[in-house]
This record gives sequence, C-alpha cells and structure tokens, in this order.
Amino acid sequence: MVQGHERADCLIEVHNLTKRFGQKVAVDDLSFEVQPGAVTGFLGPNGAGKTTTLRLILGLAHPDKGTATINGTPYQRLRAPMREVGALLDAKAYHPGRKARNHLLALAQAGHIPRRRVDEVLGFVGLADVAGRKAGTFSLGMAQRLGIAAALLGDPGVLLFDEPVNGLDPEGILWVRTLMQSLAAQGRTVFVSSHLMSEMALTASHVILIGRGHLIADSSVEDLVKRSSGSFVRLRTPNDDLVAPRLVAAGANVQADGDGALMVSGLDQSAIGDIVFQAGVPVHELSLQEASLEEAFMELTRDDVEFHARHQPVAQAGAPQ
Repeated sequence: MVQGHERADCLIEVHNLTKRFGQKVAVDDLSFEVQPGAVTGFLGPNGAGKTTTLRLILGLAHPDKGTATINGTPYQRLRAPMREVGALLDAKAYHPGRKARNHLLALAQAGHIPRRRVDEVLGFVGLADVAGRKAGTFSLGMAQRLGIAAALLGDPGVLLFDEPVNGLDPEGILWVRTLMQSLAAQGRTVFVSSHLMSEMALTASHVILIGRGHLIADSSVEDLVKRSSGSFVRLRTPNDDLVAPRLVAAGANVQADGDGALMVSGLDQSAIGDIVFQAGVPVHELSLQEASLEEAFMELTRDDVEFHARHQPVAQAGAPQ
C-alpha cells in the first residue's frame, strides 16, 4: 500500500523556463509553482508544451533558459531521486519481453528500494495476479497501472503523471481519481497532465493552464470557472423593467434568456440580491449557473490552439470539389 507521510517541503518550482526545438518555441518563459497537499491539473491544447515541461522538470531535457527544481534542487542533483520523485510520462516505457514484476524489481534495485516494495505496489495497483506476465502483453490500461506502480515504488513526495487515465475503463478512471486525491491528502505534490476536462474538474483543485508554451492561468478550478464568460446568475422577477436598469448601472451585463428570466454576469449573487432588495421587488429565482471547466478551457485557449478544425461537412468520395 502507499504509505502516508507529512510532506511540507514537496514543491515543484519553474522559473522563466524556455525550450526551443529549432525555430519552434515549445516552452516560452514559463513560471509557476506546484504546491503540496493538492492535485494540480496541468492543462493546455495539443502542442502547448505540457510534456516538454514535464521532461524539463525531470531532467530529461535541458532548458535554453530558466530553471526547474524539486524542493529547491534540480532533478539531476537529487540524492535519491526515486524516493523523492515518481513519474509516469510513457505508460509503455518498459522492455516488452520482461515480466511485470521483474520490470519493477530492476527499478527497485537501481533505486536501492527493498524487494518487498515491488509486491506492495503490484498489489496496490491491482496487478498482483499478472505479475508473472510479460509486460508486452499488457493492454494500455494495464500498462498505465504498471507505470503508476513504478512511480509509487520509492514512496516519493512528488508525483508527476502525463495522461494517467488513458486506456482505463470507468472503474479504473475512478480508481486513479481516488488515488490522486488520497496522495495529495497525505501532503504530497501531485501534478497531473490531462486532456479530459470533465475528469480534471472532478480530480484537481488547482490548475496550471498553458498555451503555445506560455502561462495562461494559474488558479483554483473554482476561480477559473467563475471567471469564465459562460458563468452567470439567473434572475427571475416579475419586475424586470425596474431591476434591469439598476443592474446595468452597477456594471452588470443583463440579457433575457427567452423564458422570462434574466441572465446576469459581471456581478456576484450577493450584489445582485442586494440590488433587487433595494428595488423592493419580489424574487422568484436567483441561482448561479456556472460554466464547466471545459467551457472555461475553450474560452481561455481559443487563441492558442495550434490546429483548428474546419467546421464544414467533409466532401463525400466522388463528389465534385
């Protein structure tokens, strides 16, 4: 099982990180911190620089400028890296002919980790019964579990995962979600890259959002969603004509939604309620309608998507062009 520890110092720090590949800027003067005790989602469109950033943090690539440290130290200089940092970047980063247990055993020996820990993590991720199978025969979901087992092998305080739920069924996705949150609750730093906005909304409490290598947002999920233009307060009152001008005068944007209610943005519920009360009119509904994390993501990254699909029907084979 995963052991619990107090981890007050498990911090990832990225300062002015820049990485180019030829003429392409993959990471552009990027700075952020990932704090312990929370699941932090690492979000961005394809090509945003997420995997490159993770590789820079783990010392698998070298920055052109800036620093990436774990507990104040670059990964390459950590005394016992497997006991301080666990990572899953490529679920199938193993020799396909090696048995699952032997794969973990080789990692444990390299990291001076007791053999008994191999069986502990195999049982924890649900692979104990297939520990003798060659890893090359594993499905993607099983490979993800093996990669998570490898990340947990040294019982580290800092964990980085790149798309950890790829290939998992609903039960597996729920298991990963629960695992990430339990690891964070133990005081560990959990940094998770994913394209599944609905899953991140359920798993993460904080997000780092990047696009084209630069920082777009560093915020709690709650604040990010609230700032989205898709969030509004639904107000229903029989005296729209009295309330709407007062709301606009206070800086709100007010629109009718077609069924007798008003959609109010730019003011929070309390401020809207105060204005309606001061107008002396009855309120039949005053409810917050929040945007989803996906809607907030799409709005904030609209100008940073590398490839845009054309929203028109694809011509049928043989049809005139």
